[in-house]
Parts: sequence; C-alpha cells; structure tokens
Amino acid sequence: MKNNKVLLYTLIVSLGGFIFGFDASVISGAIAQITTEFELSTIEQGLIVSAPTLGAIVATIFAGFLADTFDRRTTLKIIAFLYLVSAALSAIAINESWLIAARFIGGLAFCSLMIAPMYIAEISRPEARGKMVSINQLNIVIGFSVAYFANYFILGFSQSNALWVTHFGIDTHTWRWMLGLEVLPALLYFIGLFFIPKSPRWLTVTGRHNEAKTALSKLYPAMSEQEQSREILHIENTGKVCSPLVNRLSALFGSKMRFVLGVGLIVGIAQQVTGVNAIYFYAPSIFEQSGIGTNAAFAQAIWVGVINIIFTLVAMALIDKVGRKPLLLFGLTGVVISMLICSYGYREAQYVLTANDIASLTQIDKHTELSAIQDVIYSSDVEFKNAVADLIGSVNLQSHQGAIIQAAAQLNATLILLGILFFVASFAVSLGPVMWVMFSEIFPNHLRGLAISAVSVINSLCSFIITLVFPWELENLGSATTFILYGVFAAVGFMMVYKFVPETKGLSLEEIEKELNAITHR
Repeated sequence: MKNNKVLLYTLIVSLGGFIFGFDASVISGAIAQITTEFELSTIEQGLIVSAPTLGAIVATIFAGFLADTFDRRTTLKIIAFLYLVSAALSAIAINESWLIAARFIGGLAFCSLMIAPMYIAEISRPEARGKMVSINQLNIVIGFSVAYFANYFILGFSQSNALWVTHFGIDTHTWRWMLGLEVLPALLYFIGLFFIPKSPRWLTVTGRHNEAKTALSKLYPAMSEQEQSREILHIENTGKVCSPLVNRLSALFGSKMRFVLGVGLIVGIAQQVTGVNAIYFYAPSIFEQSGIGTNAAFAQAIWVGVINIIFTLVAMALIDKVGRKPLLLFGLTGVVISMLICSYGYREAQYVLTANDIASLTQIDKHTELSAIQDVIYSSDVEFKNAVADLIGSVNLQSHQGAIIQAAAQLNATLILLGILFFVASFAVSLGPVMWVMFSEIFPNHLRGLAISAVSVINSLCSFIITLVFPWELENLGSATTFILYGVFAAVGFMMVYKFVPETKGLSLEEIEKELNAITHR
C-alpha cells in the first residue's frame, strides 16, 4: 500500500526534529559571544547550553501522559508553540538568567523527540516504519547542519563592512541573530500541525472507532472500508484499551514491563554517555582547542553537520534491512575507536608561546604579560590555560581562547578532526536514529506514551549532566581525559546492548509486544 500521505504527514511532524537540531547546535556558535557579553563562568556557560535539556527532563515527565490523554497531535501543537516562544525570548535576552529561562522553555519542547517518533510509528506500515521514524532523526541532523551553516555565515556577515549589516545590527548583536532565526521554522511547524490527522492507533485504543476510520482514510486514501475495519480489529485484538493513569503507572513499573524498560534504559543511556550532545553543542569550542582559530573552527563545525546527514541517510537505508541491533553494535564500536583517536591527538599535544606569537596577540589586553611564560612548553592544555589565565585574567582568556590556542598549540589537528568526524558518522548510523525507532516500537500501545516518557527522562537527565559539566571537564580534566572517558562509557554501552537488546526488524508494533512479553516470561 502506498505511503504517499504517510510520508507527507511524517515530514510535517518531523519538522520538530529539525527545530530541535537547530536549537541544539545554534548555541555552539553563540556561546562564546554570550560568555563575553554576560561575563560567564564555565558553570554559567554550561547552564545556558544545558538549560533546554533540563527543560526536557521536566517535559518528558508529563509529555507521555499528555500524549496518551489528549492525543499525539495536540501535544505536538503545544510543543511547536513552546519552540516559537523560546526562540523569540532568547533573541531579546537582557541577561544570563533571562536566556537560561528562555532556553528552558525551549527545552520543554524537546519532548518532540519522543512524541514525533511515537506518532510516526503509529501511522506507518511495519515494513517501512524504521525508515519513516528515521526521517525525524534525519531532520534533526539537517537542523544541526543548517545551524552550523547559519552561524558560519552570520559570523562572516558580522565581520563585513556592509551597510545592511550595521543597519540590522548583525555586527553588534551577532548571537541574537543566530538564536532568533529559529522563529521561522517554529512558526512553520506550528501551522503545519493543524493539517495532520490524529493517530488511528490512539483513537482505536481510546474507543473512537469512527474517528480512527477517518484518520486511516486520510493516511491511506486507497484503503477500503473493509480494510479499515480489519486494521482497527487487529489493533483492538493485539492492544489494550487505555486504562486510568494509576492503572497504567502500576502496569508500567510492574514485573511484566521490567525487561522492556531495561532495554529502553540501556539504549537511552548509551546514546548520551558517548558525549554526543557535548560534541554537537560545543563543536566550534572543541575545534578551537585543536588550535585552528575561531573562524576555521566554525567552518570545521559545518563538516560535523554534513557527515551527520550522510550517515543518517545510510542508517535509513540499512535500518529495515540490516536491523536495529547490528547498527547499534557497529556504531558503538566506531564511537570507542573515535574517542581513542581524539584522546591520543590531544594527549600528544604541546603548547608554547614564542616571542613572535605573543607579539601577534595585540587584540588581547595585557598580552605583553604573556612574556612571563614565553618559550615555556606545556604538555597539558589545562596547565597552559591556567597559566595564561593567571597572567591576563579568565575573562580575557575566554574572549580570546581561539586565538591564544591557535598561536600556542602544536598538535595534529587533522587527526583530531578525523576522530570527531568518525565519531559523528558512527553515531549517526546507529544510536542517533535507532534509539527513537526502538523507543517507538518496544513499548505496548496502551503504555507507549508513559513508557517513552520514563526512559526519555533518564536520557535527558544524562544529556543535561554531560552538557553541563563539559566546559568544566575541558577546563579541569583536559581534552584528552574527557574524550577517553566517553570512549570507556561507549565500551560499556556496547557490552550492555550486545547482551540485552533484542531485534525488532520487520515486526508490527503488536507482534513486537507479543515477542517481548514472551521474553519476559521465559
């Protein structure tokens, strides 16, 4: 049966993934200027970057309940409105508290990552479900890429002398333009959601059979009334009618769901402990640490987005052929290798400022003070930055870190770039799309919203902690130790996935429910 309408509605719903990707990455280009303007500490930087993830933790607690009670479509409309409000408020923030609050509101909308795959899985056929749900992940990485491109070009415009740049304040309010661009896709998303049907599975399990038939006719115009009735009967026979919230909570945390929840938690935690969001959210900062300079760091960050898109497309092509579990294992292996490469690259680095280097840093106040460490060789980026901060102040260091590291660093920047890109490719072909596909598949119809909420809360909590402490890790542990930690976490994730995660390729949602019930009762 043709999926033409399903594809259209999937594209509309997955626009939320694009906005998430844009929101998550656009801050990577803005944070340095925000840090300078608001004179932020590393913890305050971490709070601004991670505030959306904190919002996501709060939202995912309630999102599943809202999706199960009021339907998926209504919940998505609320999410789109929150994205719109967050983008507007972020662009006009007057201090760090305002900006943290605005980004927290945007984080409440991050639960689109759990609601959109849930909706898409429920309107898709089993043989195409993996690809359809993966469209949301593809849109996420497209959003990442567009944000990197937007940051690069806005930064370039801000450094030009064009009259229109001054007229629109791009030169003086660069970071505000970066964050404010999100208003456009958020508005489009909000409008588009008024044209999608409700989930026929949700309508069926809530006893609204006539509405379910109407939804099926919108999704599959060629489907006859007899086929619609058979589809509804199939959902009824294999799913359970939605029960009161207390009963569903009791069932969710009961012994029958223990194995399934465990699988969800393994995949959800494995996705975040690789450090993926830290790398996406701080991409230019990471490249600055390799000594290539600020503008080049923004340009290199674009490659992160491009590789992300390419390998997400590879995952979409393979996920319904190779299966979910093989992709997870392959990707986690790649993550371990890539983190080892990055750690080695930074561990072999040296940092030294010559007289010529110091003389070239005229844009830095008190740059002549750096003569105190002239020709001193540092084998640790932490020791070097601490020495510089002692001489010129931490604010000066934060404002000009890219130029200072570029002048002093003696390392293999190409090796580190390849390590980061290999990481992005490994993640994009596995944990990125597969996690949300599995979340949308493994939980029973009548508990799907609540169950995805439960595992998404843990996923978001891991993301929040890792994103919050990443600037602190770079400052206190150094790049080499930070990346080796993520490699160790990924290795543990590999072992857990290998032992516990089942394959769900090619099965209907109801068949997956039966299969997992059988495993639980063995």
